[in-house]
Amino acid sequence: MRFAGWFLALILAVPYTANVSAAPERFVLDPSHVSIGFLVGHARFAQVLGLFSDVSGEFVYDAETQTLDRGAVEIRAKSVFTGHEGRDDHVRGDDFLATDDHPMIRFQATDYTASSDNTGVLEGDLNIRGVSQPISLDVTLNRRADHPIGGADTLGGSARGTIERSAFDMSYALEGDLVSDAVELLIEFEAIHEPR
Repeated sequence: MRFAGWFLALILAVPYTANVSAAPERFVLDPSHVSIGFLVGHARFAQVLGLFSDVSGEFVYDAETQTLDRGAVEIRAKSVFTGHEGRDDHVRGDDFLATDDHPMIRFQATDYTASSDNTGVLEGDLNIRGVSQPISLDVTLNRRADHPIGGADTLGGSARGTIERSAFDMSYALEGDLVSDAVELLIEFEAIHEPR
């Protein structure tokens, strides 16, 4: 009798739990734990690594479907850093980012296709120098947990992609592949859950 009562309670609970779904949640990038970088080839000898130090953004995460949605990121273009002052000034100039006329780099997510529980392809529009182009990023959602420092609900991830800088009106030194057209994007982030 005790078993029958337990079994009945379990059966009655199943329809309820099956219909429970978590609402999509807003996450904001932690500015102290986000890295947006790039690799660009130099005369086919080696690649130069660059980073942006001023980044902000947010996205919506659906835990039930393991997908990202409505993501937006802003990067202050002048915050670019490659480890060499003269090169940084050149990258900020008109040959590349033209930061005086176009101070912000923006990304707006448009779609996300999950390929597993924690990987997928994020598509969106990237705007550099006032030119907007569609791009795709391969995303891995590494971990969601309470942060060991402070306890904030944190989601961490990685993203990789490649763009052609010529698509954004950056044609300097393309001839002879002095500076490669292909630019590899390297993104690592931690984002904090912020209830709406």
